[in-house]
Amino acid sequence: MEASIVVLAGDGIGPEVTDEAKKVLDVVAQKFGHTFTYNHQLMGGCAIDKLGTSLPDETVAACLQADAVLLGAVGGPQWDLPTAADRPERGLLALRKALNLFANLRPVKLHPQLIRASAIKESVLEGTDMLVIRELTGGAYFGPRQEAGEAGYEAYDTMIYTRPEIERVVRVAAEAARGRRKKLTSVDKANVLASSRLWRRVTVEVMQEYPDVELEHVLVDAMAMHLIRRPATFDVVVSENLFGDILTDEASMLAGSMGMLPSASLGDKLNAHDLPLGLYEPIHGSAPDIAGKGIANPLATILSTAMLLRHSLGLEAEALAIEGAVDQVLNQGVRTADISDTGSETVATSVMGDLVARHI
Repeated sequence: MEASIVVLAGDGIGPEVTDEAKKVLDVVAQKFGHTFTYNHQLMGGCAIDKLGTSLPDETVAACLQADAVLLGAVGGPQWDLPTAADRPERGLLALRKALNLFANLRPVKLHPQLIRASAIKESVLEGTDMLVIRELTGGAYFGPRQEAGEAGYEAYDTMIYTRPEIERVVRVAAEAARGRRKKLTSVDKANVLASSRLWRRVTVEVMQEYPDVELEHVLVDAMAMHLIRRPATFDVVVSENLFGDILTDEASMLAGSMGMLPSASLGDKLNAHDLPLGLYEPIHGSAPDIAGKGIANPLATILSTAMLLRHSLGLEAEALAIEGAVDQVLNQGVRTADISDTGSETVATSVMGDLVARHI
């Protein structure tokens, strides 16, 4: 197979972790007889500095023509001024909108080797294996808003959802649950928010098409508690944009580190292989405090490439090869600093990438 992959290395540790992901993809291509072509584009703070915008038009055009997009991370304190006309995160939101990436898949699976890396008791963590699906192009992040001026102390963001927006992401979640343990948890705040009451009503209607899937509704504040109290009881979790963003950062601690969680953002646009054009990225940020030190964990980005192969290229065996290689390396007691524990060997970012590539 020949495939074109746009690489948005971004800011902070983004270039470091995407380098390791490409290293692994190159080995996969060689082993399985594929050709992966990389098209490097700018997005985020680096694009602001070089081109004056967080999302250049040429980046959008390249992504629309690609088979998949691999993203590192964007952002940093130098672009966070309250008066800034543009910010790195705006580019990411705009790209999701431009590609119509409405479903963000975030698997939260505990690697048994890392059970001691989490702050949660082992007895609580055992068996944790969930898929969180976050709606990605609606809600408060995209609704009407107003920022207070220099003399004002009032601002607002508007959480808006429509029936079609809810229907399509709930269907993605229901189909995923049907292929797993057939249980779907819908997260909302229907006791307070009108948008959440619509979310719940539409979810119930859609799930009538999936009588084989068990549906439960959990309020978002209760979900924050249950993620820590009984994470192994959840299978597929679906939520609106803001709630999903917060909950998956919390859920990353179940896996020991944000450096372990990959993600895939999918929509209804198809690539040249008639598969979803997806954006694949680790859920962590740009971590400017450790950028350039060679200690960042590349595994979330490497695991994101497994999702890229699976969802946008239809290469299941290749995806499993990457996931298996990560397991083998962890089984050998090798760790980056964020997941190290007593008795493990702590290695640099590039060494972790080398080891995973070697085990493909």
